[in-house]
Amino acid sequence: MTAFNSDVYIERRAKAGELVKQRGLGGLVIGTGAEFAYLTGSWASSHERLTALVIAPDAAAVIAPVTDIQSLGLEDASDVNVVGWRDGDNPYKLAAERLSQGTVGLGSSLTADHVFALQALLPETELAADAVADLFMVKDAEEVAQLSAAGEAIDRVHERAAELLKPGRTEREIAEELHAMILQEHERVEFVIVGSGPNGSNPHHDFSARVLQEGDPVVVDLGGALPSGYQSDCTRTHVVGDPARAPQDFLDAYAVLERAFQAACDAARPGITAGELDAAARDVITEAGYGEYFTHRLGHGIGLSGHEQPFIIAGSDVVLREGMAFSIEPGIYKPGEWGMRIEDIVRMTADGIEPLNRTRRDLGHDLGHDNA
Repeated sequence: MTAFNSDVYIERRAKAGELVKQRGLGGLVIGTGAEFAYLTGSWASSHERLTALVIAPDAAAVIAPVTDIQSLGLEDASDVNVVGWRDGDNPYKLAAERLSQGTVGLGSSLTADHVFALQALLPETELAADAVADLFMVKDAEEVAQLSAAGEAIDRVHERAAELLKPGRTEREIAEELHAMILQEHERVEFVIVGSGPNGSNPHHDFSARVLQEGDPVVVDLGGALPSGYQSDCTRTHVVGDPARAPQDFLDAYAVLERAFQAACDAARPGITAGELDAAARDVITEAGYGEYFTHRLGHGIGLSGHEQPFIIAGSDVVLREGMAFSIEPGIYKPGEWGMRIEDIVRMTADGIEPLNRTRRDLGHDLGHDNA
């Protein structure tokens, strides 16, 4: 069952075909996964056998094992020619012969065996996500609605998270409860991070048997996926018990982090580059003396994948445009002591950003709503 009606996917494939023409490409070959689902609505997989959507300048086809055709759910894809292949056939040749002359964009999910086999038949290839980046980065109305719903869903979980953070409880116990809460609001859990005290200084810590103590800073980063496949991702930092019991150097740094987050939100406008937006937050943190402790990019795109273009990273010249959706998530991590991160998903509008997460970002336990 697809997330949207067939007309949405027909329109997306038509747009992909137009971009192929405009950029003088030989076409696209998209393997199963998020990009395939974006263009077809199907999350079907044929494991090690090649299933691919081939978009040429004037036609679209799906090359798939005959054993899996009925699982694709493409009966309403009137613009797509479904071509079956049997073990012993060469599916790469079936794909290549449908492409035109020129560079071919290969989907991000194609594994090395498929990529090498296609490259042996094609004159030149590049990542489809680069060749037709706008196709995936600029969200349509249906995607915006789903991402908004995902943001609201994870907000409802975060609104209940602080009450779980009690002295004497372990990160694992809290993570298990958060896992169940995410499933109440989503179809599946993508990740749960509960990083208390020194564990918070690892941005990708998940959870452990560490026991929470009064005054511990705790990083809580949560994500899930709706039935449509669209994902949520939001981080809040808390203090166990009275925030005043937290280490003073942590409290001082958190005030800097709040300023950095707000500086990025204020700077985000269509036309700014991803690198410039990263710098808007990073400069605040660096000038306050914490630059070495901000160890990752400012953000990433989100949609059917949790991390996708645009990547909001230092030096990037990708121009941010109306309709893009991405995270703003500055962090400060003092090794072996504490960590902190604030993360919202935002969507770019004509004159700024609209946050898709609205839970309060302060360190207290009374979680209401902050629409700033």
